[in-house]
Amino acid sequence: MSSAASTAASRRWWDADAEDYQAEHGAFLGDEDFVWCPERLREADARLLGEAEALVGARVLEVGCGAASCARWLARQGARAVGLDVSAGMLRQAALAAARTGVTVPLVQASAEQLPFADASFDLACSAFGAVPFVADPGAVMREVARVVRPGGRWVFAVNHPMRWMFSDDPGPDGLTVIQSYFDRSPYVEVDDQGTPSYVEHHRTLGDRVRDVVAAGFRLEDLVEPEWPEGLTETWGQWSPLRGALFPGTSIFCCVKPG
Repeated sequence: MSSAASTAASRRWWDADAEDYQAEHGAFLGDEDFVWCPERLREADARLLGEAEALVGARVLEVGCGAASCARWLARQGARAVGLDVSAGMLRQAALAAARTGVTVPLVQASAEQLPFADASFDLACSAFGAVPFVADPGAVMREVARVVRPGGRWVFAVNHPMRWMFSDDPGPDGLTVIQSYFDRSPYVEVDDQGTPSYVEHHRTLGDRVRDVVAAGFRLEDLVEPEWPEGLTETWGQWSPLRGALFPGTSIFCCVKPG
């Protein structure tokens, strides 16, 4: 699956699904909140991007912003946030949310593998499930983010925990049985009636992710594996209390570009 084919599939999928996705998940994500993962780890509590005072005036890029709830939350903290997404449909949802909240951030349609920004344009970059799992060349994303983030800047991104690849997406007991190899990096692809890829998701191991980060010039500062919180009974796709009690659903990579 080439980068071009994968990007085209993601654009078509999210353009078509944007309205339904927001209808289903918008309340969970909020119009101006920063939720890292279905385990409900919030940036307001975790401070993976830095303490509150560090966000004031900071230039921040949200990669794969979707409806840009994270970017609007960052703007509320005083950051100069920009939201980037490959899908015009999702960016329309971002514009609608901006109208509802009165919080407007610049929105850019582009692939995460080719960021249309000058070198060292940002102090921070972040992605809460937005782009990295959907690109054929995640190493290119890491290199591009390293290029547009200034020395000393941070890059924090969340993806499905790689071990989840071994299991089906069933949040119940059937989803506790290994069905494929952790080391099988073949992408998951859905096709339409004409055989054209309509949805693509890419798997990399933890080691792959670390190597991509380091090869791009980042220092990996922390790897966060959020535990399922007590009292959370809702499911989100494959995430559920049953599975969350046994193994992680999310991995969050906290990286720094040496200055």
